[in-house]
Amino acid sequence: MLNEVKSRKAGKKTKIISLIFTGLFAFMMLGPAIPDIFSVQVAVEGFQKMGMPAYLLPFLGIAKTSGVIAILIPGYPRIKEWAYAGLVFDLLGATYSIIASGQPPANWMFMALPIILAAGSYTWYHKKLKAGGFYKKSGSEKQLNKELVTA
Repeated sequence: MLNEVKSRKAGKKTKIISLIFTGLFAFMMLGPAIPDIFSVQVAVEGFQKMGMPAYLLPFLGIAKTSGVIAILIPGYPRIKEWAYAGLVFDLLGATYSIIASGQPPANWMFMALPIILAAGSYTWYHKKLKAGGFYKKSGSEKQLNKELVTA
């Protein structure tokens, strides 16, 4: 009985920490995605500073928004894996582009925050899967979760 109570508390703690990391990460990714979708002047100017074409902005904004939706919706672990990968590629590509365009460190050092949040969200997402997760799993999701947890 005592072990069951400890296990529930640990599972609850894991879910809360996962929720915090994922919420902050989603906020950090969705914030700049909205101006990108609508090609707001600030986003266009940022892209021009890096020598990149503004026509990429709506595509990247929609991709980021789709990734955020994927990591927030319960279930669909395979889609979440792809979403995390895409969002991290976006962050690493943005960081590289800022550095390569010769902008000062103050402009690119900030990128460490969303990258750290991505790592935390992803790590705690897997801990949550291992602990049992928020949702009921179908047979295929259970099999995928076993594959993801043991990988």
